[in-house]
Amino acid sequence: MNKHVSLSVNPKVSDWLEFRPAGRVILHTGKVNIGQHITSALVLIAAEELNIDPNQIAVAQTRTGSSPNENYTVGSQSMQHSGYAIKKAAATARNELTVRAAKFFGVSVEQIKIEDGNLFIEKTNQSISYWELVKNAPLECYVDETVDVKNHALHQLQGKHHIARGMWDIVTGTYEFIQDLKLPNMLHARVIRPPQYHAKLVNVDEKLIDKLAEENIYLVRDGSFLAVGAKSEFAAVKAAKRVAMTATWQIENSLDESDIYELLVKNKRDSLLVEKGCIPNKDLEIPPLDKTNVQGDITLNAIYKKPYIMHGTIGPSSGAAVFDGQELKVWTQNQGVYPLQAAVAEALRLQLDDVLVQFMPGAGVYGHSGADDAAFDAALIAKHLTNFSILLKWTREDEHCWEPYGSAMQCNLQASVNSNGEITSWSHETFSDTFLTRPVIGKEPASRLLSTHYLNESKPWPVTPPMLTVHGGIHRNIEPIYNFPSPRLVKHRVYDLPLRTSALRALGAFGNIFAIESMMDELAEALKLDPFHFRLKHLNDEQGIQTLIRLQELVDKDRVNFPQEAGLGISFARYKNSAGYCSLGVLLRVNGDAEVELIKIFCVVDVGEVVDISGVRSQVEGGIVQAASWSLYEQVSYDATGITSRDWDKYQIIAFNNIPEFCIDILDRPGSSYLGVGEITTGPTAAAIANAINNAVGLRLRQMPFNSEAIKSAALLS
Repeated sequence: MNKHVSLSVNPKVSDWLEFRPAGRVILHTGKVNIGQHITSALVLIAAEELNIDPNQIAVAQTRTGSSPNENYTVGSQSMQHSGYAIKKAAATARNELTVRAAKFFGVSVEQIKIEDGNLFIEKTNQSISYWELVKNAPLECYVDETVDVKNHALHQLQGKHHIARGMWDIVTGTYEFIQDLKLPNMLHARVIRPPQYHAKLVNVDEKLIDKLAEENIYLVRDGSFLAVGAKSEFAAVKAAKRVAMTATWQIENSLDESDIYELLVKNKRDSLLVEKGCIPNKDLEIPPLDKTNVQGDITLNAIYKKPYIMHGTIGPSSGAAVFDGQELKVWTQNQGVYPLQAAVAEALRLQLDDVLVQFMPGAGVYGHSGADDAAFDAALIAKHLTNFSILLKWTREDEHCWEPYGSAMQCNLQASVNSNGEITSWSHETFSDTFLTRPVIGKEPASRLLSTHYLNESKPWPVTPPMLTVHGGIHRNIEPIYNFPSPRLVKHRVYDLPLRTSALRALGAFGNIFAIESMMDELAEALKLDPFHFRLKHLNDEQGIQTLIRLQELVDKDRVNFPQEAGLGISFARYKNSAGYCSLGVLLRVNGDAEVELIKIFCVVDVGEVVDISGVRSQVEGGIVQAASWSLYEQVSYDATGITSRDWDKYQIIAFNNIPEFCIDILDRPGSSYLGVGEITTGPTAAAIANAINNAVGLRLRQMPFNSEAIKSAALLS
């Protein structure tokens, strides 16, 4: 039996590859393209192994029932999951078809050559194609994980620059997103939201309901869930505003306005010691923090903070659905069609097989955004308005106020270093809300959908226990990759915090790496040591060492061009201590208004074997820009009545005028394993920016965002 996570559930070649007439291959994957261009890489893998042109391969849209069940597209694992599975499936197919061709020609396997999907005997005119060989005998064999894949020295496609699939359609405006769907007998829908989480619908004006009916506008009310549907989108928008103006709500609880960082350390929590390997253990006693200071050691204490941040999708979440009384079809931009299928079926009391969920591209974000909730909103309305197709779009206010945010975090660090520049003790405690309330099969997934909490038969808000998996949510990357003696690592899963939270790109790694790499710089500064040398002194990982050395080479080569007032900060991490490596340098200045101006980013990554180098580069750049935006600008604001950062004016993100120059070096390792790239730059970016600000103006910022107010406050306190 296959042990690989994707192949154990989808073990046959036909689960991944489908040979169609006219020389076409259909590629199936459970991973979805949400802006990271994973489909481009998967096509290159299959084309390379099959020796065919990538243009002969089409990728089927991911949907329940026909696509491999690969759970979610998360954790920078698409290449390790789908990439590995498709490579092995394609290699197995190539071997099986070679055997069939040899049998057809009556020759040995060694005599068969392959070119452009044709199998032939060299120096003869005898040939047969893949498609002829499978015409009457489909490939139903199991994927052989021991099969030899193509030698990397023979690669013709991988590791080279390619234009991403669909990019031409995107830049010319012909690409179809979920917001562009046009379905038969379709209604545009909008949800009328409560003022805040803890509100109950009291009344809707009956006269308005009658008036809307006269205008062929449909009102759906189920408990405190309110929505309208209309033939035109503008009519739906206007109707939603009219209903919102007349609806009355009862506020049952106010949001706690107390300082979030005080709540993080004071509220009820589960505290777990994190053992070697980054595994929380609920059965171990947490040792007290050693306050003693060994003679000659320098001990530093620091608290690092990040606020609530949002996914910030530029195009608000959308979903579509149609229900014929028996089967429910749902279109979604979410990252896991099978978990959403389970959640919707449970919530609407339908049989699992009667719910079909189809992925369709939307605005790209990473994590548990509003996409699942928007899809369920559409499904719920479709169930009430049978035989209408429903296209539902969240508003900007919906997106800013109702999506699950990335949790606020606080990291308390204490570290000691001796006169030889060796770290002698390390303690790291992280306080955070959960990073996992997205639907999970088998764990009451319906309760993870926003609107289920407002129905007549409402679901309770989920309270998730601490994740105990290796490098799980809060404790992801809490364990330093450096060689420290017996680090004391503690995870605090805090409860009863004011805002809804879930997965956002990199989970706890963003805050944890920011804290670790800031402390590494603070220790180096206290000892007056070079930050490169200090990190290398504590690093045994050879690939990590190579990325840091290469970063130093890039930085040193360009130092002569640095503006006099600029500051340089560096950082390093290996995502989850098992995935891709990232060494990062940020060159910036702080202007007269105390605003950070990014000048140049130096970045060296090692993600194992590189398939699509253009895709890797875009992921590195995109990850840095997003993390820079979090670090410098982003913060969800709220008061007792609800979310106040309801639009882009109140929730600032990075703009084009602060996008730096990039110098990116990708260390390709042909023949090695895929390590993943999507989330490797997030934590190092925040730390490198903080370190660069300190280098530029001598101010140590430990709380994000590092905006002008934060810099001015730090200057007043210095």
